[in-house]
Amino acid sequence: MADFEFPVEAGHILLFARSVGDDNPVYRDAEYAATTEAGGIIAPPTFVAAGAQFTPDYPLRPHPGRPWFGSGRNPTGLERDSGGGSGASGGGGGGLHAEQHYEYHRPLRAGDVLRAETRLGKQWEKQGRRGGKLLFSENVTEYRTQRGALVVTARGVGVRTERVVES
Repeated sequence: MADFEFPVEAGHILLFARSVGDDNPVYRDAEYAATTEAGGIIAPPTFVAAGAQFTPDYPLRPHPGRPWFGSGRNPTGLERDSGGGSGASGGGGGGLHAEQHYEYHRPLRAGDVLRAETRLGKQWEKQGRRGGKLLFSENVTEYRTQRGALVVTARGVGVRTERVVES
């Protein structure tokens, strides 16, 4: 995923909290939030995942006028590259998002503008039983405020099989 910026807005925080079923007033009530340790409205855990909608190359976001992954008459609307390579984006088999970890350095606050910078993390392999090697790849995304303060470090792990598993 490319580096990108996105604003943390009170309305977005409210909608995100509702979407995950979290009714904590610290996410929606400014008066209540001001009386808490946070001192104001903050974003719920995992909120940074919503930032993917602000990056132009996010593969699951609609792209008017062209097919995107998940659109169209076929189940996907777009064929994924199954060419060689390693890690979460390579290999000839199916892939999945295996793990997600978040490290919070301070709360996300309404009014922050976050810049996300992603880099490749660790890569490793394990022998699978049916699809050959399991190819693991970690992406590390650091979210910093407009002033450069590190707020969240996110680590995602993807896994692909070396080849398609035959039934």
